[in-house]
Parts: sequence; structure tokens; C-alpha cells
Amino acid sequence: MASLAEKRIVEVDEPSETVGARPEELRLLEALLFAAAEPLDQAALAKRLPEGADVKAALEQLQADYALRGVNLVRIGSKWAFRTANDLSWLMTRETTETRRLSRAAIEVLAIIAYHQPVTRAEIEDIRGVVTSKGTLDVLLETGWIRPRGRRKTPGRPLTFGTTESFLSQFSLEALGDLPGLDELKGTGLLDSRLPTGFAVPAPSDDPALREDEDPLEPGDLDLALAPAVEPENPENPE
Repeated sequence: MASLAEKRIVEVDEPSETVGARPEELRLLEALLFAAAEPLDQAALAKRLPEGADVKAALEQLQADYALRGVNLVRIGSKWAFRTANDLSWLMTRETTETRRLSRAAIEVLAIIAYHQPVTRAEIEDIRGVVTSKGTLDVLLETGWIRPRGRRKTPGRPLTFGTTESFLSQFSLEALGDLPGLDELKGTGLLDSRLPTGFAVPAPSDDPALREDEDPLEPGDLDLALAPAVEPENPENPE
């Protein structure tokens, strides 16, 4: 018969069940996310939680807890925030502020930047086949949906543009990879089913790192006024 000491050793050596995030950590995390004016990343949350807290596990547990509630915990890029559940968004219709609609030109430019980033103004114009007015890019910069990324390593060193986390938040995207592909665009009627042979929709990437053909932005680039472009000759069809 095993001695009492041996029994104690056996009991200590038995593996314990996996324990999730502690209730107080979940309460702190919940309070931080509700009070935040903008989405927060794991590093920012970890600074406010007790030392040793598993922020990732706590976020996943909190996300599961809120999955069937009126508000959901969602990931936007690399950050987290509470958002009204998609099926209840109609309740907030009267409380939202109606903003001016984007022009057709602005929507086209935004789509090109989203799918082709990093992309320069000249490249946008080459894809659209028309000159892009200064005001179109200004409007998109003011919304915070696009940003200057860097400068292309070509003569003139033009600015390259990409989308922002605000763009992901506005269109309820977790990542750029969630943008619709060719088949989805055809299904919604946004693209003609009879497309030229070899036509393809690029796979967008939200990698923030500069590419080999980009230089870092220079001081003042974020505040600069875009150089005026040559306006279209036909005043009846401004782009």
C-alpha cells in the first residue's frame, strides 16, 4: 500500500485542467475596449492588464462571450474594438450622421488604391484612363481612408498611396484580403461577365512595410498639398 507521502506526490504530479482568462482580467479588458475612442492593439491592452495576463486568450474568450450579444468584439486589422452586431445595425440608422456621397471618380480611385497599393497618382490615371483631379485625392485623404506610404524610386519620386485602418473599419473588413474577388464582383453585377481574356483582379495586400521600389516619406510629406494636376479639357465631364 502506498504511503501518504507517495499519494501526495502522485496528486501533485497529475496535470491540472487548462484555465482560461481570470474574471478580473476579462472585466478590465472589457472596460478598456468600451471606453476607448478608437480600436486598440494587444500591446496597448497588455500595458493596462496585470503582468503575465494572456491578452490574446482573453480577447478570444471575450469575443466568444459577446458573439451572440447586441455588440460584438471584432478585430480590425491588428486592433480590437466593440461594434454593433451586423444584424442590428438598422437600429442605429437614426443616430448616424449622413455624410456627402463620394463621387464616381473618388470611388474608382479608392478601389484602385485598395486593390493596387502601393500606387502612385500617375499609375491611378493609367488604370482609369483619365486625369485624376487634385480634389479627388484630397477628399479621400480627408476621410482618412487613404494615406501617403512612401515615394517611388523613379524620376520625380512620386508619392505612393495605400489604405488605412479607418478604411477597414468603415467597410467592416478585418483585412484587405476580405475584399471581393473576381467571381464575387461578377456575381454582384459590378463587372461584366464577358471580360477580356486574361483579365484578373489583383490580390490586395495590407503589408505596411515599404517595398523595394519605395523610399520612406520625407519630413512634411504628410502635410503637403498635392501638386495641381492638369484638368481635363472637356469641362462637361470632369474627373
